Amino acid sequence: MDVKQLTALVAVADAGSVTRAAELLHLVQPAVTRQIHTLEQELGVLLFERSRAGMELTEPGRLMLERARRVLAELERARAEIRPNPGVLQGIVTVGLLASTSELLAEQLVATVLREHPAVRLRIVSGYAGHLRQWLDAGDIDLGLLYNLKSTSSLNVRALLAENLWAVAPPDGGLDVGRPVTLDDVATHPVVMPSAPHGIRTLVAEACAKLDIDLNIVVETNEVSIQKRLVRAGHGWTILPGIAVASDVAGGLLSAAPLHSPAVERTVVLALPSTPRIPPAVHAVADLLVRHMHEAVERGDWPSAHWEAGAQ
Repeated sequence: MDVKQLTALVAVADAGSVTRAAELLHLVQPAVTRQIHTLEQELGVLLFERSRAGMELTEPGRLMLERARRVLAELERARAEIRPNPGVLQGIVTVGLLASTSELLAEQLVATVLREHPAVRLRIVSGYAGHLRQWLDAGDIDLGLLYNLKSTSSLNVRALLAENLWAVAPPDGGLDVGRPVTLDDVATHPVVMPSAPHGIRTLVAEACAKLDIDLNIVVETNEVSIQKRLVRAGHGWTILPGIAVASDVAGGLLSAAPLHSPAVERTVVLALPSTPRIPPAVHAVADLLVRHMHEAVERGDWPSAHWEAGAQ
């Protein structure tokens, strides 16, 4: 197999048809069909089911697509890193941000990388801690923010900051960031929560178990924007990091207060793969990300957060 075949596979999978893939690749349709057919012959399996609706990946096709994307991404990174440009930091860096932090960090990080390292191409993905951990282990991202994790055989982890979780209510819910509330207070209302095994769901469940508190969970969703939308509509309260709702509270869209007695806290960490060689561009972007996080805490833009000793 060769790069052209893998490129054709990805293009057809993304486009859903050979015709559209050929247009994207600036090739004639028979050429794309031939690349797919040759790859299927070599592998001895069908990669696509052909129908009037288009090209649908088979199970072997989905597996091959995942591998093909990684191969093409690594080749693209190699080209970016190897091109001679003495004294210039260059390459492709994929950063995974926790969904609750992307609004605060993404734009600042992009602006700084463009200004200080214009030859570095930045890719930013956002997700929950569980997804980011999987992407790190699979090599799909170069560094990521996770929480409540220590170093493992596959990941080097550095604790950066700790932050309290907040109870979040509709604007007329009466919560005030200056008056903390307890889990008992939250338990008197219907609650919108992430689905297990989401990390925040686990933290809250552990705290409730210690206090013998049962939350009245009326709906579960693993999308922060949906959680906040449901709360604004009056379907219940929720529990989120303060950073995820600070702008909503400031704009009067939600009310919120830190949890106490006990405080429910998460530690945000920076994780990189435990590999012998990490490209200099990855280290540079990681340092910039840590710098922006520290500055956000110092400015008070990261509510209820305090910097871990020695993290900077």
